[in-house]
Amino acid sequence: MSSLTAAVLTVSNSVAAGTVSDASGPVAVAALEEIGFTVVEAAVVADGIESVSGALVRLAEKARLIVTTGGTGLSPTDVTPEATRSVIDREIPGISEAMRSATFGRVPFGMLSRGVCGLLGECVIVNMPGSPKAVAEGFEVIGSALTHAVDIASGGFGRHD
Repeated sequence: MSSLTAAVLTVSNSVAAGTVSDASGPVAVAALEEIGFTVVEAAVVADGIESVSGALVRLAEKARLIVTTGGTGLSPTDVTPEATRSVIDREIPGISEAMRSATFGRVPFGMLSRGVCGLLGECVIVNMPGSPKAVAEGFEVIGSALTHAVDIASGGFGRHD
């Protein structure tokens, strides 16, 4: 598998039900392609620990990076972080911290995002909020580190500068 393969997982009851179109997933796909990733799949699942964790495990077999959008807030159905924690081997807290800290003083509700990031085997998983604007801003913050993270996670040595 190429080291720069990615998948996007949109987590949303309304998108999964077909009552709302996916606005954040296409933003993530475009951002990933812009930084050199080949997006092998863009999927949608309903909110839920089992639905999200099952999709993450399945997508990790196809891609070295999975970006999720949605399910990171405070609503009772927002369980993407819990689903992610249930499948990852190790957390990568700096990615989530960087995205949240970049919003301080600019976006009043950015601090409410509970997204986590981690490794499932050699696959990097990044949780992003469901807002298209938040996804775009998240890639502005972490985009340059993602290829390095994927390289290191899959046994590469990468550059450390």
